[in-house]
Amino acid sequence: MHSLPKSVLESIDIARIPSPPEILLRLVRTVEDEQATMGELTSIVEQDPGLASRILSVANSPALRRGKELKNLETCLVALGTRLVRSLATCLSIQRLFDRNPNLDKFDVADYWSHSLLVGEMARGVAELADYPHPDEAYLSGLLHDIGELILLSAIGEPYQRFLVNSTETPRLQTEESQLFGTTHADVGGWLIDHWGLDSVLADGVAFHHASATQIVTATALPQIVWIAQTLSTTAESTPELAIVVNRSSPRLEMAALLAVRERAIQRARQIAEALGITIADDFPARRTTAPAPPPRLSDPASPADEDIAALVGGMAMLQPLQQDLFQLGSDTEVLLALRESARILFDLPKVAILLANEKGDALSGEKVGAQPELFRQLSIPLISSRSLAAAAVIGRQVRTTFDQTEPLALLDLQLARALSADGLLCIPMLARNRVIGVLLCGLSEKQYGRLQRRVPWLANFGKIAAISLDAVFEAAQHRQQVEAELTQQFTRQARQIVHEAGNPLGIIKSYLSILERKLPEDGVRQELAVLTEEIDRVANIVGHMTQSLKGGADTRSIDLVSVLNDFLVLYADTLFNAKGIRVETALPQLELLVPVNRDNLKQIVLNLWKNASEALGEGKLIKISVSDNIIHDGASYVQLRVDDNGPGMSEETVQAIYRPKPITDTAQRGIGLSVVGSLAKREGILITCRSQIGAGTSIALLIPKNRTATPGSGT
Repeated sequence: MHSLPKSVLESIDIARIPSPPEILLRLVRTVEDEQATMGELTSIVEQDPGLASRILSVANSPALRRGKELKNLETCLVALGTRLVRSLATCLSIQRLFDRNPNLDKFDVADYWSHSLLVGEMARGVAELADYPHPDEAYLSGLLHDIGELILLSAIGEPYQRFLVNSTETPRLQTEESQLFGTTHADVGGWLIDHWGLDSVLADGVAFHHASATQIVTATALPQIVWIAQTLSTTAESTPELAIVVNRSSPRLEMAALLAVRERAIQRARQIAEALGITIADDFPARRTTAPAPPPRLSDPASPADEDIAALVGGMAMLQPLQQDLFQLGSDTEVLLALRESARILFDLPKVAILLANEKGDALSGEKVGAQPELFRQLSIPLISSRSLAAAAVIGRQVRTTFDQTEPLALLDLQLARALSADGLLCIPMLARNRVIGVLLCGLSEKQYGRLQRRVPWLANFGKIAAISLDAVFEAAQHRQQVEAELTQQFTRQARQIVHEAGNPLGIIKSYLSILERKLPEDGVRQELAVLTEEIDRVANIVGHMTQSLKGGADTRSIDLVSVLNDFLVLYADTLFNAKGIRVETALPQLELLVPVNRDNLKQIVLNLWKNASEALGEGKLIKISVSDNIIHDGASYVQLRVDDNGPGMSEETVQAIYRPKPITDTAQRGIGLSVVGSLAKREGILITCRSQIGAGTSIALLIPKNRTATPGSGT
């Protein structure tokens, strides 16, 4: 695809694509409805190329995109979330009221909208008929197929308007368009979708919808589907060119079936238009061949002063809904993201960086702000006017640009403009309660600067709202930190008291056990008393660590896994299993099996697993405890400890507690035990697998590493 003219590239960057006011109104009302679903929002967005392009662009922007591109509108809406969608709808609606594009005033939005909707509906129908696996992509590509027309109208204006009025859907359309303007609307539309970082196949459907029949038959399925839909939108007859493509595309495509798809798409487009109150031509789907009458315009203000007042009042009305939306956001990350997207939508400023004041308030830095060029994250600009335009804007408390400077620019300002891939720099100070919050740095061209000169009051107000919103978020975060610190101190005091109070009875019990052991014969229950004493020591150790982190594996020694399990069976088998009628089967090696783990942590893991099983199983149920040596996983050697039961099984949510700790509640004790297991296992480098099926039992396997560095010894 050849390079595009500079004026077209600027308009693509701005991407100002109008939407019918009826659709915007419906979108705003729907996002305000708490009962509305993402499916309902999707049904609105997918009816309008302007909204669809905006949602695709924002959802796939570097600040928001995570992983692969998002090509499904509902997926995009889910990724954005209701809050950001509401902000987008608010901004787009206000932009329509206060910011009309003179190059689009005479354009028939209803005609463009109805034609785009028709081709989208037909593309989806053709895709389903041809068994294409992604009919929603076909719909989206068809909906956006003529989006280049709006970009060229915005960039070129009246000459392109005349071309559209006088042109017809002929094979020479692209040739004439390219000769007159150096590009075609198909190329521009394809370039725009590529510019968003979406799959090239989606862009191909837009870029090739006016290709010749002999060209399109060599393309992949999606461009062919959009081509057929576009061709059918202009004719209800089988032309030789259409027959060639249909015959080559899919054996399931027959002309009668395609005409049925066309009729359903026309009826669908008419129904949507009627429901929204949009008037389309009686001869629809024919395109308009004459320019519509220009819409009535408001009378011009009487003087420049009146214009400034109108701009100020308009800006206040425009930004009030944005301020309400920003106050509902819960973190500085969300606010910064919303500010970037709002600057893009409201002021056509897609290249925005943000610097925040440091703690002392004497310098600007981008260190804590993500999703912007690395240069800004390395910056620390002292608040000295001569150092940078950004500092001068904050100190002077006014919006500044490189285009209104009479003195040579600082080299840093040139660097910042280059980092934003722009000719110049716009600096919007963010000040709240006489305190410096930061500055918005926007890259812009001279053309954009000319358009923004009358909007300086709006920009200044935008900066104030940004500052107030960020200040509120920072204060809330600081308050949360203070509350957390106070709660931590209170917990520490209480924990120390508990440790002191619990230590006394545990020490007394241990002393009595020692006296009892000396009085009993050597062949009595001394082994059981030794295990019980060890358990008391372990409990005392756990209590003693309440004000610290749990003991880790740094002092790990090799311990005999078989001995630990046998001791536990002596101490807990009766109370946990035998008393409840639960059968116990064991398969333990006869010889010792050393593993390098912390003894107390291993005991805590085993006890929690057995306790969970005991609480879940009823009389007559079975628990199996087995150990296997020489298990190889991913090239490493492990010992496997398995606990199997034939109980009721666990839900997916309960199983996930092993890997994602659950909050402590009175109703989730089983999940808490598994959370402890997962947390301690991670500490010790133990791998866990769990298989559980409702009504069919549970199997949990622990892979305990054998080759971990450890100090040989008993661990006692």
